[in-house]
Amino acid sequence: MPPEAIAGARPVREVVAWSRDMVQPALRAAVDRLPASARRVAGYHLGWWDEHGEPTDADGGKAIRPVLTQLAAEAVGGEASTAVPAAAAVELVHNFTLLHDDVLDGDPTRRHRPTAWRVFGVPDAVLAGDAMLALAFDVLVADGHPAALAGVRTLNAAVLDLVDGEQADIAFEGRHDIGVADCVAMAERKTAGLLACACALGAMFAGGGPAEVAGLRDFGLRLGLAFQHVDDLLGIWGDESVTGKPVHGDLRARKKSLPVVAALTSDTPAGRELAVMYAGDGRPVAADPARAARLVEAAGGRAWSERQAELLLGEALRRLDSIKPAPRAAAELTDLAHAIVHRDR
Repeated sequence: MPPEAIAGARPVREVVAWSRDMVQPALRAAVDRLPASARRVAGYHLGWWDEHGEPTDADGGKAIRPVLTQLAAEAVGGEASTAVPAAAAVELVHNFTLLHDDVLDGDPTRRHRPTAWRVFGVPDAVLAGDAMLALAFDVLVADGHPAALAGVRTLNAAVLDLVDGEQADIAFEGRHDIGVADCVAMAERKTAGLLACACALGAMFAGGGPAEVAGLRDFGLRLGLAFQHVDDLLGIWGDESVTGKPVHGDLRARKKSLPVVAALTSDTPAGRELAVMYAGDGRPVAADPARAARLVEAAGGRAWSERQAELLLGEALRRLDSIKPAPRAAAELTDLAHAIVHRDR
């Protein structure tokens, strides 16, 4: 039986719109409290206005993390509204990372338009990201929720892991001894940890017990790893009109993404040829990223990441089922998880 047929569960698109309608007012009220210089950059990055401050309907992102937070709250029998501060805080942290990532990676576009650093300059983009991070913790504690202090510790731990993962990701670009386990550990810290945090915070703010919080955290961690596999696949083979980023962008940047590392360590002719392209300054990859993409696929990197995404999805759903979640929330989380992993690739 499809998830939407269970206990009145809503389709993913409707659930995302429902969450956005609840969380956006809290996000806008929070961003309005930023200093004018940071508010201008943050609002542009979030798709609310253009570089001149004029309202626009630009893409504001998938908003997956707030949805996970609110559905996690409902999964433990709580109200989604109680988790709005947590959902807004997680989304602010996520966008802080994107502002900084775009600077660190030199990405020219995000969500189909120039990145904030290209419009406002590197200093303003970095400082706006810093402001959004500080704002996230303020939002989390502002209404004095009983779970706020534990939530701050949970969110702070996720941010520290995220920074460590980002540092590892950057360091990998200059190393040629990266194994699959190293790359998975990096992805856990950089990406999966924040999805795990989003789920845990939702359960915490809804009064979930330790076993429920832990189960939802594990669900989010495994889903986050699957998400990263899919993101890495899209970073090589994604449709630019859908992703908003140039095709083969991760290869041009010589990223040691999950499918790339799987290919480099495959001990296959294609993997060894790819290693030669990645050696030194990596200019052969930048000069012919389409060839590098063919080698990743021929060495099995693409198929491996696709398999891993499916395996991790199954593990995530088993962890969700283990806490005996509320039926409608379980169905909607299941549907959302499938949508995340089966994005067009």
